[in-house]
Amino acid sequence: MKLLHFAALAGLLWLVGCATPPASGPATVSTPAKPAEAAAPAPAVIPSGPLQPITASDVASRGVAQLQPPVDLWARIRRGFAMPNLDGDLVRQQEQWYVSRPDYMQRMTERSRKYLFHVVEELERRNMPTELALLPFIESAFNPQAVSSARAAGMWQFMPATGNFFELKQNVFRDDRRDVLASTRAALDYLQKLHGMFSDWHLALAAYNWGEGSVGRAIARNQKNGLGITYADLSMPNETRSYVPKLQAVKNIVANPESLGAELPLIENHPYFQSVTVTRDIDVDLAARLADVSVDDFKALNPSMKRPVILAAGTPEILLPWDNAKVFKRNFEAYTEGQYASWTAWSAPVTMSTSEAARRVGMKESDLRTVNTIPPRMLIKAGSVLIVPRSAKMQDDVASHIADNGQLKLSPERVTRRTWVKARKHETVTSIARRFRLSRPEVARWNGVSTSASFKAEQRVVVYLPVKVDVRSRTRAGAKRHHRAKPAHRAPSKRRPTAVRR
Repeated sequence: MKLLHFAALAGLLWLVGCATPPASGPATVSTPAKPAEAAAPAPAVIPSGPLQPITASDVASRGVAQLQPPVDLWARIRRGFAMPNLDGDLVRQQEQWYVSRPDYMQRMTERSRKYLFHVVEELERRNMPTELALLPFIESAFNPQAVSSARAAGMWQFMPATGNFFELKQNVFRDDRRDVLASTRAALDYLQKLHGMFSDWHLALAAYNWGEGSVGRAIARNQKNGLGITYADLSMPNETRSYVPKLQAVKNIVANPESLGAELPLIENHPYFQSVTVTRDIDVDLAARLADVSVDDFKALNPSMKRPVILAAGTPEILLPWDNAKVFKRNFEAYTEGQYASWTAWSAPVTMSTSEAARRVGMKESDLRTVNTIPPRMLIKAGSVLIVPRSAKMQDDVASHIADNGQLKLSPERVTRRTWVKARKHETVTSIARRFRLSRPEVARWNGVSTSASFKAEQRVVVYLPVKVDVRSRTRAGAKRHHRAKPAHRAPSKRRPTAVRR
């Protein structure tokens, strides 16, 4: 009997094997079979015990698919947190500092509304922690016009040399350290570079604030002394010691504002701006009018511009609020009221005074100083590029080599020269300083004496007196070489080069 059962089972398996199509090989054509009846569903499995809700951390750790995008940008930022948390007194102090200043927090977060979506997009595209989107809160309170006492500029606070290294143009027309797209690209490039050097985000942030060389030397010292090399182990300036705790404090507020008594404004999870191609030089005021936005709002999205004109050869793209981009394109194409730009660029052929430059370009000296931000008592050096009025007949725009590299170089009208004067009877450091309108400590330092010292009659005393620079001979010589000043320009083109973004 067992033998019969075994034979029947073997036959059934043979039939099933014949009915199974081959896993590979050429496709075969067969007569379609009748559809089989649907199998009865398996009985439902009812879990025992109380049901537990799934938290956001469970979703992230289990890889559950997100059916809906985050309701706002803060939720999207929280979802991308990836740095280890810091804790301690410094973090608590920074939390308290921010929470106790709700007006400051409100202004700062409202200001970020224009830029934050773009920063988050770039971080996600590079697979970087979204905590870094909060770094401009620490650096500049999200103010792209911020300038530090050390000359760091923009919402990411780039120093001039570091900006040059990361290809941020700084010329007479624009400062890309303030440009929203360019500075964000450069900042994330730099942070990625630092993370590659130190393999630790906290150390990378310390290096962003303190300098990679300083962090590297601090690590080397600790290694030599057998000490730890984490952020908490290193000896560093107080500013850098508080830098990451500040970021952690803002992260904690964003992660759970209610628990800290903070309030975040709603920032919707969609772009605030889009870029628009500029094909001709155009005044800033006209560009804002064609886009139907205020000049202040236009400058907030295009903060790198330093002059009242946008040069298409150097700035081929501008940023506009999402809904205003189409308005600008339509109005730009329909504009028939004359030139787009009432300003152009002019190169000084020789070193000259501002009054001479103003005479050559047909401007009032005060207007020339104002539009080009020239301080009083300064000379304009040869080769300097200035913004001057554009004639109604001029059709050509400013050339790319001028738009990208133009610089304004100034020198004082007066310089000081070492001079010997004879002391009068009963002359002192104080009386010498008063007689020549000099600083008493400087007179004392130049002569190697104290500020209360006296001089003998006829004694030679060293002073540095201002001497006015005579530029008339250079101006006359330059006038022979340059019969008339020519504005730098280029012929208009139907195609404009697009900006390269990295």
